Amino acid sequence: MLKPINQAIDNLQKALQTAEQAHRLQVRKSGEPYFFHPLRVAHLAARHWMDFASVIAALMHDVVEDTPTTLAEVAADFGEEVALLVDGLTKVDDDLLSRAALKAQTYRKQLLLAIKDVRVLCLKFWDRIDNLQTISALNYEKQKLIAEETRTVYVPLARHLGMGLVATELDALSLNILYPTRSSQYAESVAHLRKVHEASIGRIRSAIHNILDHHKIDAALKDRWRPFSIAAARTTVRGLQSLYTLDILVDRSMDAYLTLGLLHSLYPPIPGKLRDHLNVKSQFGYQALKTTVQAGEVRLRVEITTRKLDRFNEAGVLAPGFDFHRASFQDLMQSLAEGESAFDMDSLRLASASIQVYTPLGEVKTLPEGSSVLDFAFNIHEQLGLFAMRALINGKTRQLKARLIDGDQVAIETSDTPTVLPKWLEWAVTPKARNSIRRYLRSRVKQSKNVWSEKD
Repeated sequence: MLKPINQAIDNLQKALQTAEQAHRLQVRKSGEPYFFHPLRVAHLAARHWMDFASVIAALMHDVVEDTPTTLAEVAADFGEEVALLVDGLTKVDDDLLSRAALKAQTYRKQLLLAIKDVRVLCLKFWDRIDNLQTISALNYEKQKLIAEETRTVYVPLARHLGMGLVATELDALSLNILYPTRSSQYAESVAHLRKVHEASIGRIRSAIHNILDHHKIDAALKDRWRPFSIAAARTTVRGLQSLYTLDILVDRSMDAYLTLGLLHSLYPPIPGKLRDHLNVKSQFGYQALKTTVQAGEVRLRVEITTRKLDRFNEAGVLAPGFDFHRASFQDLMQSLAEGESAFDMDSLRLASASIQVYTPLGEVKTLPEGSSVLDFAFNIHEQLGLFAMRALINGKTRQLKARLIDGDQVAIETSDTPTVLPKWLEWAVTPKARNSIRRYLRSRVKQSKNVWSEKD
């Protein structure tokens, strides 16, 4: 048992030395030694429950792109597993392609490798987080491009993987660059609220801790201040309740419900503010009991969850035991890679939140929020989508463009011939449906051209 661990530690030490040597003459725009960047990325990977291969790949992730080291040498020294991860973080290099084409090919390469190993994307998140945190040496236009790309591509992907905390951090770092004045004003508002309410929050925490301790519930209390976002900045006038959440972590789901009852006995709940996402995930995959209470003069948001689910909420696919719908993720990545642009941006954004709908036989289908009947039909089978005519949603006849919501039961009615129309592209949001519709429409155009050619 110790031999594999010792070997992994030896490889990690070797990777440290190899990466440091490879980058020894390189410095970043800021002037710091380049090796500090992969070192920080590796630290983020290790902090988020990633394995030895991932940490080694994080250390080595820029050597192929920026040094004479080849991918074959990485594979020979550290194995094919590490080489695949490093390859996923290496940009496409082709002198014949334009900058835009290179970026598109790099995206597709990342997606296709992520189908094989989702760790490719996770490592890309840590790489991007560190780049955003150390971006000040670049000119502002370059900073904006990186920030916009992060929000468009990597934030939705992180949400799709259940990595809510990572998505929030990527988004906040990007917005700090795009809206520096608002970000600074927001930071000042949060600092002011923290100072004003420090004593009140301390008393509330103490009261909650005492009542939980009295009922022998082992709990940890954590302060969580809302990171900067445009939505958060607009709610600063609402005060503490919009910017602060008290997280309570317990061991079991039963303890969470008991804690909720005790909390409401201590402080009256605000009607309409209770949300039970402990056993049924929210649209972003978050699992917790959410409530707002009136604690004296302070109105306070509280979220209660288990320690295990807290890991899921933070790290998603990387958390041990996380229920990751790998097939659904692989379908999305494949559809995006096969799309006509580098990314179907609207579909990717929607894919970060999901709904669950049911077939007539009760089979659950998970779809992006905002999906239509067409998306449901193509999700089941391409032929069903192409021949779809209308649907029964919860027993009522609806058009193909009808949007679905959580819990809908959907039955597709078909025609004898395909009824595909160009406007279907406006009704569908999933890459799978849109790609199928585009392929069919192109085939019809080709058939029409062939018919006219034969007549001529």
